[in-house]
Amino acid sequence: VQLQASGGGLVQAGGSLRLSCAASRRTSSNNGMGWFRQPPGKEREFVAAINWSGGSTYYADSVKGRFTVSRDNAKSTVFLQMNNLKPEDTAVYYCAAARGSYYYIKVDTYIYWGQGTLVTVSS
Repeated sequence: VQLQASGGGLVQAGGSLRLSCAASRRTSSNNGMGWFRQPPGKEREFVAAINWSGGSTYYADSVKGRFTVSRDNAKSTVFLQMNNLKPEDTAVYYCAAARGSYYYIKVDTYIYWGQGTLVTVSS
C-alpha cells in the first residue's frame, strides 16, 4: 500500500485545513488508519486514528474537539479536518496504515507511511 498525503499549507491561527491521504489500492479499506505529526525539532506524535469502517475514532487530547478524522473506503481516502488551528499545530503531518483493522495510537503498529505534508500555522 502506498499512501499520498496532501492538503498542507500555510494558515493563520484560527483557520482550517483539510488533509487527505489517498491509498494506492482498495485493500487499505481493511486497515486501521492514523495521522501523526512531527513538529520541528521534536519526535513524531500521534494525532488521530480511525478503524477500518470509520465507526470508531480516537484523538490526542491536544486536538480533541478541533480535528476530525474520517474515511471514504470507496475512494481509498482518509481525511483529517483541522479547525481552529493553533501555532503549536505546526508540523509535518503523516498518514499511516496499520497492520490491523482497529485504531491504534502507537507508531510501531503502523506498517505503511505516507511522505508527509507540511502544515504551518502563523500567529
